[in-house]
Amino acid sequence: MFRVPTYLAPSSIHGVGVFTPIPIAARTILWEFTNGVDWSMAETDFSSFPEPYRTQLGHYCFVDDDGQYILCGDNARFMNHSDTPNCDDSGRITRTSRDIAAGEELTSDYRTFDRTSRLEPVLYGIVPHPAGRNGTRVPTTSR
Repeated sequence: MFRVPTYLAPSSIHGVGVFTPIPIAARTILWEFTNGVDWSMAETDFSSFPEPYRTQLGHYCFVDDDGQYILCGDNARFMNHSDTPNCDDSGRITRTSRDIAAGEELTSDYRTFDRTSRLEPVLYGIVPHPAGRNGTRVPTTSR
């Protein structure tokens, strides 16, 4: 769940993005996994959703290193990928990697937390990262 105020707006990166209405200092915790707001489900649970719901849901989930499907229950599911993100994702916490100005879009490098983006980056319009690491997952045809 986001720990700072956010809003959704058109993104120059892709579709809709997450923006902040306030300045945020570097290393501030922006988001952390919160039971009751964010979902974590095994692949078998995710696969049990009927189509077309499963495909739509998959656009907003990421797969962590344990193979769990994570669905952010707030605006975080609209974060776009950047090869030069202003947020740093580590485990189930996201921090700012530098000072962020009010009105700036919040971005992540999906390869740092999403196993699917690391394994199938071309499907998501992501150039493979030299370190082999890859949000929100956004297929190039649609996040």
